[in-house]
Amino acid sequence: MKENDLQIIGRIERMDIPEWFLFGLEAKIDTGAFSSSIHCHRIEAFIKNSQEWVRFSLLDPEHEAYNNKIFELPISDVREVKSSNGLTESRYFVRARIQLNHRIIDTELSLTDRSEMKFPVLLGRKFLMNRFLVDVAKVHTSKKSMQN
Repeated sequence: MKENDLQIIGRIERMDIPEWFLFGLEAKIDTGAFSSSIHCHRIEAFIKNSQEWVRFSLLDPEHEAYNNKIFELPISDVREVKSSNGLTESRYFVRARIQLNHRIIDTELSLTDRSEMKFPVLLGRKFLMNRFLVDVAKVHTSKKSMQN
């Protein structure tokens, strides 16, 4: 893909996960992070039909999009991830279809507590690569979410 075919986005964008009924979530675009993550709590692995699954609640009661819904999804991977504070932790990854700028992208999200972070979602290089260019001087360049 040529550089001029890539969409320009800012350092903060609004994104949707339609299958999870989440719309207009603010995401930090982070070219320093390899993987992407989403804020959740009560993360619990379990076995369903001889496969590893994870149960979790997205966001937290202080977030305006919080609805106390419990999600159950197959675990796509478990990996060690170095967080922004420099500590390494084992995280569950799940598949999600993220909509950004009217593009739907199938990706992996790590499940982690981001309550101390300003944005509930972090989109890293694996998500951005060969799709977007990041202009750090801009924010909210993406089109409105599907819900708007």
